[in-house]
Amino acid sequence: MTTDLRTRALAALAEQTIELPSWAFGNSGTRFKVFGQPGVARDPFEKIEDAAQVHRFTGVAPRVSLHVPWDLVDDFGKLAAHAADLGVSIGAINSNLFQDDDYRLGSLTHPEKRVRDKAIAHHAQCVDVMRATGSTDLKLWLPDGTNYAGQDDLRARQDRLADSLQQVYALLDPGMRLLLEYKFYEPYFYAMDIPDWGTSLLHCLALGEQATVVLDTGHHAPGTNIEFIVMQLLRVGRLGAFDFNSRYYGDDDLIVGSADPFQLFRIMNEIVAADALRPDSGVNFMLDQCHNIEPKIPGQIRSVLNVQEATAKALLVDRDALTAAQQSGDVLAAHGALTDAFSTDVRPLLAELRESTGLDADPYAAYARSGHQERIARERVGGTQASWGA
Repeated sequence: MTTDLRTRALAALAEQTIELPSWAFGNSGTRFKVFGQPGVARDPFEKIEDAAQVHRFTGVAPRVSLHVPWDLVDDFGKLAAHAADLGVSIGAINSNLFQDDDYRLGSLTHPEKRVRDKAIAHHAQCVDVMRATGSTDLKLWLPDGTNYAGQDDLRARQDRLADSLQQVYALLDPGMRLLLEYKFYEPYFYAMDIPDWGTSLLHCLALGEQATVVLDTGHHAPGTNIEFIVMQLLRVGRLGAFDFNSRYYGDDDLIVGSADPFQLFRIMNEIVAADALRPDSGVNFMLDQCHNIEPKIPGQIRSVLNVQEATAKALLVDRDALTAAQQSGDVLAAHGALTDAFSTDVRPLLAELRESTGLDADPYAAYARSGHQERIARERVGGTQASWGA
């Protein structure tokens, strides 16, 4: 790599931040089994403490997403102050529309107005949490859908959704955003009410400038060209956030980049090409890696490092050579400009970046040496370990 390219890459990497999910620090599992682990966070305050450990060793994870009601506390101002004392802050507030009996046939799309009003009121509660914690992002994943043809009127559900979203959107203060996620299947299998990025985008465009799309890398059919979606959402200024994870078959929430590191690189290549890595770009790089067998803090550290490596490789693409090859129709040279960057070992570059800020060159190994994992295993005994699967 040239000296100029290296310098620009280091400068861009120094500004990158990655948001962590609070739920990644509690016990989790599948519908078959939740596997408990020693030392897992027992309440939102301990989740924040664990997230702060990831930031302490990586230097690039200064925000923590919360989930309502999983992270409900009596005093959110106290929770935000606790985060600040640990060197992190509260990020997006995630609503929950999938754990209430009333929502069996839908929440924001339910045929009964009473149920829709209940779901809207839940988002008013989330906005109150945002005000108390200084959060600016309300993240909404809609689990609504149907299992059988004819079960409900598909168009009527979209009309009800549009009306409900308008009411949620009206709750936002200036400077706040609604991040609207999508998922092509699960928990319903005939038709999800927001199954794809196009449906999410249509609703966001109807709502206004404060509504943007969340792209979860696990929420697509196999073979989907996710970087194409990234490019299109960037073109219209509506890519609000990522939920980074990996999947093999379904929505697996595995460690980022573990299944297809080249895909992660291609996604970050589109981000870099659009100059959307800047902190003021409006794109929030969140993790949604939360599975049931890996240790919690080390798993998050590994995901953060994988995002950093993919970003570094994307920053090392020779853009001039790539453009020249594209314009001249040199297919192999254009493809080679990407694969050459992807094949670059960027670990020495990232080690240099970390050491320049006083961090250990290897955050994963540094955490293992710190003794923190052993300490929390000894001290966190008793209580209900807080998570979605507990």
